[in-house]
Amino acid sequence: MSANSLFDTQFVIKEIDPDGKKFDRVSRIVAHSPTLDMTLSIDIATDIYPVHVGQSLAFQLVSSLRREKADAEADAAADRDAWRLDADDTSLAKDFDYVMYGKIFKYDERSAEQVTVYGSFGGLLMALTGSFRHLSKITVGAHVYLLVR
Repeated sequence: MSANSLFDTQFVIKEIDPDGKKFDRVSRIVAHSPTLDMTLSIDIATDIYPVHVGQSLAFQLVSSLRREKADAEADAAADRDAWRLDADDTSLAKDFDYVMYGKIFKYDERSAEQVTVYGSFGGLLMALTGSFRHLSKITVGAHVYLLVR
């Protein structure tokens, strides 16, 4: 796990487009994590990263693509350019097949223990539901990278 990791687990895809196909190149997947008892609903650009029911996904949310923790302003420029694979051989993106950048926009407390975190990645939406203790590092307004393989 990276020092910049906010959330990391495995999901198994249970459904694809449960409400019907709305867009040609994007599908909404619903997945479940058996180890953490969490549910993920996410829009995936399936023309770039095709998926199927039963597929297992390694899923991470990170604050930076750098493997080590960034030092405030001194490393801000390096952190900003970490997505450039040719410029940074140590980028986390090299280890994953599908990477998105976005923002956490809502944190919904369903009960004392269950919460849902909502994120937007250029209009592709994510809803991550589960125990508060697994999602406690994620904050509203945070810019995050979503990594899948």
